[in-house]
Amino acid sequence: MPKQKKRSASNGSVRRTRAKAKPMGKRTSRTRRQLQTRSQRTPNHGQLSEPKSPLPAQHQEKPGLESKMTPRPRYAAPYYRGSDKLAGKVALITGGDSGIGRAVAVLFAREGADVAITYLREEESDAQETKAAIEAEGRRALVITGDVRDSKFCQEAVKTTLNNFEQLDVLVNNAAFQQHRKDPEEITDEQWDRTFKTNIYGYFYMTRAALPHLKKGSAIVNTGSITGLEGSKELLDYSATKGAIHAFTKSLAQNLVGRGVRVNCVAPGPVWTPLNPSDKPAKEVAEFGADTPMKRPAQPEEIAPAYVYFASEVDSSYVTGEILTLLGGETTAG
Repeated sequence: MPKQKKRSASNGSVRRTRAKAKPMGKRTSRTRRQLQTRSQRTPNHGQLSEPKSPLPAQHQEKPGLESKMTPRPRYAAPYYRGSDKLAGKVALITGGDSGIGRAVAVLFAREGADVAITYLREEESDAQETKAAIEAEGRRALVITGDVRDSKFCQEAVKTTLNNFEQLDVLVNNAAFQQHRKDPEEITDEQWDRTFKTNIYGYFYMTRAALPHLKKGSAIVNTGSITGLEGSKELLDYSATKGAIHAFTKSLAQNLVGRGVRVNCVAPGPVWTPLNPSDKPAKEVAEFGADTPMKRPAQPEEIAPAYVYFASEVDSSYVTGEILTLLGGETTAG
């Protein structure tokens, strides 16, 4: 097992992984993908059969754990074959313990990158599962506990990544908070502050901390949302922050193009992650994603390849300042 050294910081605890992943990691990962493929294969087409709405009614307390969801969000992407698009790279992913962040971490590792993730202390079990999944791909993993609302933590997270991996090439800003409210009057000052400080302050804090260490060919990928383009009547604060992320992406891309650092954004529609059962009532969770043309939410493994595309110079060296929507067939996004 890799040796670990624990230390505490003023804004969170950091777990370092110094040793290389287990030699058997690639075989373990291959076996895991094969098992998922067999369990999800449709008899006629050999494609994955994704769960459709209605899903089981369920609710969790925030921040929510992927390990308690039914069905579990899918992140292994068994048909995805890596081709060293990120070989020799190091990525830092905020909110990488579950959902989209976990799926991105796994595919980045499959493409040859070492991966550091940040997560909240309450999400420890999910973070350790993600760490194991990264190492199963044969890459090094680093898990960092803390809150992106704290600018000092963001600086510490970047510093810790550099201390362990000696470089930083890809930053994925993904951590998010959302809380549905039917009426604007129900949004408290505390909720408004938490949403903005997590969803946009945290993006800026982490970007500012990472920039001195990014070089020509590096990439920043932000997680936006369809709500930032179309709005959402019960997600007033969340939608506002996602719109801000889109504008932040375009402005930052213009600013950094001269440095050779590309900045792009993935803006999904409904995705099956812990954000949902920890936000909505159980009955509404069951219908999540049912109003899309595909009649279901996306699985994280269906969203993650877009992040590989933006992170990879091979795929997107001429792409910056773009917002890529992944909406399950919807075509009305602006």
